[in-house]
Amino acid sequence: MSTTRQRLADQSRSDFLPRRWPWLIAAFRRYVYWYLPRHFSAVRLARDGFVPPGVWPSSFHTAGLWSLPEKPVVVVLNHPSWWDPLICLVLSDLFPGRNHFAPIDAEALKKYRFFAQLGFFGIRPRSVSGGRVFLRTGEAILSDPRNMLWVTAQGRFADVRERPLGLEAGVGHLLARCPHAVALPLALELTFWNERLPEALVRFAEPMQFDIPLSPKQWTRYLEAALEHNLDALAEAARRRDSEAFVTLLHGRRGVAFFYDLWRKMRELVAAKSSQRGQS
Repeated sequence: MSTTRQRLADQSRSDFLPRRWPWLIAAFRRYVYWYLPRHFSAVRLARDGFVPPGVWPSSFHTAGLWSLPEKPVVVVLNHPSWWDPLICLVLSDLFPGRNHFAPIDAEALKKYRFFAQLGFFGIRPRSVSGGRVFLRTGEAILSDPRNMLWVTAQGRFADVRERPLGLEAGVGHLLARCPHAVALPLALELTFWNERLPEALVRFAEPMQFDIPLSPKQWTRYLEAALEHNLDALAEAARRRDSEAFVTLLHGRRGVAFFYDLWRKMRELVAAKSSQRGQS
């Protein structure tokens, strides 16, 4: 391709890139790190999955330390709750030097317009026009190896136990068009353990890339299988309630344990006073 044609192609792709205002992203990140600990006991990353380099210094006992290639990445995740974008913002800090983007329902973007300055772009789910916008914008994002695209591939809120997951076809079409990109399955689950507030548990599967071209249907099938396996592994870890099986990315408020400890100390105090009276 000639220099002029390359420049025009690069300009065309940049026209479709969502806006990212660094100062607003930094302010929103501070807000999220203040807001999440008030609603969750912790945000925890499973040690037996893929652990990004961003957490290596604090996770020497992890089972998997895979390197993420210096290529554009599509994070494919399930969609259990309204909290997913905020949790993903915390996870995005595990990938320093990357630019992060995500699709959002066009109607929701009208309501929260500032998201358009944070790397989000609006699409109309389950529509031809929405599919075109997703593919066009996704290709522009994945043209740069520094970029990551986060996609809730079910396209709707869904229970973590739902099988099959029923992924939308769009992400498969995008990866078929961008064979240079890497897919990274991400499982999310919100659950209660021993505290008043819930746990936000996450697990990355091993990054996916193939040496041969895949069709959109093949990509969708492989992604769905990988994400289901990842969700099952996370569910088993959640069932065991073992915080040592996770790297804690964000500590939240404690609740129930405090009252249990207070009740135990009060009982011990009453028992001690009764014993003193019995001896007198």
